Amino acid sequence: MRVVLDTNVLISGIFFAGHPYEILDAWQQGRLEIATSPEILEEYSRVALELSAEFPEIDPHPILRLIMIESRLTTTTPLPRQVCDDPADDKFLTCAIASGARIIVSGDKALRRASGYQGVSVLSPREFATRHLRK
Repeated sequence: MRVVLDTNVLISGIFFAGHPYEILDAWQQGRLEIATSPEILEEYSRVALELSAEFPEIDPHPILRLIMIESRLTTTTPLPRQVCDDPADDKFLTCAIASGARIIVSGDKALRRASGYQGVSVLSPREFATRHLRK
């Protein structure tokens, strides 16, 4: 199963426990594939490095390197119109559409309101873990 992870999910999985960590663990076990784009990778890195200043005991570099190497890097094209309330969130939809991922995992309520666009579901980490990881 191929999914796109919103930045909040990836960062939470690196720095904290809970469902985002469970999702990253499933990915590391080969139970799912993460799709990314250059824009998403840039945001992952920027936010992880900002947060690592607050949590210096956690080094996000190993997981970021793995994501860069092991994710399905996708070239995207802009949407015909803005879909998400926050235009910066459209990059997750374009990645899902271009990569064939049917699911975006996000805790962002604005992005979740775009669920269903071109057949892409946006699920919270809890919903994703319950529906797809605990079978």
